[in-house]
Amino acid sequence: MQNLWNDGDARACGDDPLALRVYTSRLLGRDPSLVLHGGGNTSVKMSARNVFGDAEDVLLVKGSGWDLATIEPAGFAPVRLDVLRRLAALEHISDTALVRAQRAAMTDPAAPDPSVEAVLHAIIPFSYVDHTHADAVVALTNTPRGAELIGEVYGQSALVVPYVMPGFPLARAVYDLSRRIDWSRYEGMVLLHHGIFTWGDTARASYDAMIRLVTCAEERIAKAETARHPEPFGRLRSLEGRLREGSALPPLSLARLRRAVSDAAKQPMVATLIDSPAARAFAARPDVSSVAMRGPLTPDHVIRTKRVPVIVGDDPAASVAEFASSYADYFHRHDDGTRTMLDAAPRWAVWPGQGVVAFGRSAREAAIVRDIAEHTIGAITWAQALGGWRALPERDVFDVEYWELEQAKLRKSPAGKPFEGRVALVTGAASGIGRAVATALAAQGAAVVTADARPIPSPIGAGAVHIECDLTDASAARTATERAVGAFGGLDLLVSNVGVFPRSAAIDALDDDTWRRAFDVNVASHQRMLTACVPLLRLGVAPSVVVVGSKNVPAPGPQQAAYSASKAALTQLARVAALEFAADGIRVNVVHPHGVFDTALWTDAMLESRAAAYGITPEQYKRRNLLGVEVTSQAVADVVVALASPAFACTTGAQIPIDGGNDRVI
Repeated sequence: MQNLWNDGDARACGDDPLALRVYTSRLLGRDPSLVLHGGGNTSVKMSARNVFGDAEDVLLVKGSGWDLATIEPAGFAPVRLDVLRRLAALEHISDTALVRAQRAAMTDPAAPDPSVEAVLHAIIPFSYVDHTHADAVVALTNTPRGAELIGEVYGQSALVVPYVMPGFPLARAVYDLSRRIDWSRYEGMVLLHHGIFTWGDTARASYDAMIRLVTCAEERIAKAETARHPEPFGRLRSLEGRLREGSALPPLSLARLRRAVSDAAKQPMVATLIDSPAARAFAARPDVSSVAMRGPLTPDHVIRTKRVPVIVGDDPAASVAEFASSYADYFHRHDDGTRTMLDAAPRWAVWPGQGVVAFGRSAREAAIVRDIAEHTIGAITWAQALGGWRALPERDVFDVEYWELEQAKLRKSPAGKPFEGRVALVTGAASGIGRAVATALAAQGAAVVTADARPIPSPIGAGAVHIECDLTDASAARTATERAVGAFGGLDLLVSNVGVFPRSAAIDALDDDTWRRAFDVNVASHQRMLTACVPLLRLGVAPSVVVVGSKNVPAPGPQQAAYSASKAALTQLARVAALEFAADGIRVNVVHPHGVFDTALWTDAMLESRAAAYGITPEQYKRRNLLGVEVTSQAVADVVVALASPAFACTTGAQIPIDGGNDRVI
């Protein structure tokens, strides 16, 4: 493990203990093999003056909701140290009461809630304390000889604590130990099946100890792997060699799995395929159905991943149904009647011979599960080399998954965004209407895939995927849909927006190339996209198609025959699609915008020329409609998003004008 300490960066922190605490916390958070997505916590003990000018000792500990990789000074909660130490001496206190007591002992009520491990940090008699869930350390402990292996690696330099439920029970167990040990004898503390603590009187001492102790664990693992496989990565290469060529997962298979998981969760779920060599090698293990089902890397992960993955068989829906039934049995085995069961859907899957799949209620959540799954399969491989993977008994994992603090969060959790978990493909999205639609969908929680012949000038939203392709190419639609499924697992919404506006020309001056180009872009590319998307939409959640037509369909203009005729053909295609796909629950609707001037089509020179022809100003020309309003890309996007929402669940085959009112249309 690389030590990232830099003297120059540290000097920039000066003598400020909190600045140094932030610095080394970020160093730890930068390495995902130490902490993942909000895991781990750090603290510093220091003296601070209260409002009366009196000095008091406080513990500044990582606050709830902050990530070590990006933490700021504001992410540390200041708690009176004497209160925390008195709490540690209690025989018992519920975690809910503990959280309230910690909150009441804060010197800054605007700070985030302190970590539930704050009492444990207070017990350790050093200024700086670091806690991580280092993969290498936990892999050592998740074996039949876990405590023995830790003893081999660290000798008497590390305090070893058998697994205890996080929160007050763990703090109380360490408090009992602390009354009969000399802390100065130890460099760190290993919590079996949980993680590792280090400490020091300086930020560097605590950080250096963490890197040193984790490196020792990595070296022990490397020794075991080399003994079993003298050739580096020999087992991985052996397994990869047995993988079938061209065994990429068919998009429809992944879409079926994603739909089954969404049904079990009773909400749309994003699914991300992990088909890296390591994931495929793990999925190809002959013992994968055994080792993958023994439990999580650390119980903290169960909140994100559930206890075990689903093993996907020949029928993905049947596999998920079996998982859901087993999950309900697991809940009822351990519930005492006071808990509320979570949804029974898996959060990751092992697909033998194919790879690993991560699920989440959003693209961000699926990405977090993906990271945890990848680290878990790596640790399982290590542990198998050390004598076998053995996680905690399911009762211990259940107690963390259904922790009273997590149940309280569940009761308070706000409603998700309207399109959370839904997957949308928007064509012609590099600018104008398409970009506005894609941005609006992403803002409302959708996992968005954009397709355009041009690159996206700036990101649409977190996790959005852009495909640069010419949609008049016969293979482009298939490529776009495969990318969408590979990224997010399926498809729920198609916004078919790509289009071209040919130069104006009278019919007797219209050339064949202009006519063909208009129909190729404005009709044929949409037909190909529909053909490619419909099989996936049939497996989607509340599937919908919105086609962007034009005011020129109901009210064509002179010298625009190619554009008007092609958009009319597109509208007719959408009407037939509404008739054909209604039985599959797929809604197909059309919007007809007009006068959308904030698109690439309308240059300032063109707008001024058109306005001058009517003897009015450009601003008056923009509002030349019955309502006297300007129709913007955002206005069109708002209607498109509404049409795709549950508000229009009973509408298909509709044609909605977005033109500010046009007497020829009305």
